[in-house]
Amino acid sequence: MKDNFIKEKIIKDKTELQIQNEILKSIIQTKQELDYANKNFEYAQGDLIDYYAYEIKANRAKLDYLMKKAKSKSIALDMVNELKIRLYEDKVI
Repeated sequence: MKDNFIKEKIIKDKTELQIQNEILKSIIQTKQELDYANKNFEYAQGDLIDYYAYEIKANRAKLDYLMKKAKSKSIALDMVNELKIRLYEDKVI
């Protein structure tokens, strides 16, 4: 006889500040991924050229989406805030 257990999952709503921080972190991460893809594209050969071209295009589309989302929520990402977020992540990791 098998006992069936129901896994209870608590869904916690995020605060507006947490949402803003996630959007900012995603923008920073996407910018870094785009920079890496651009640098790797410069040295790519053969099939890797297509791979990095696709990665650059995908990261640009993602960054455009995140920037529109940030703008709609009136989130401003300036250099000071970006540095604070990066420094905080370095301390946490």
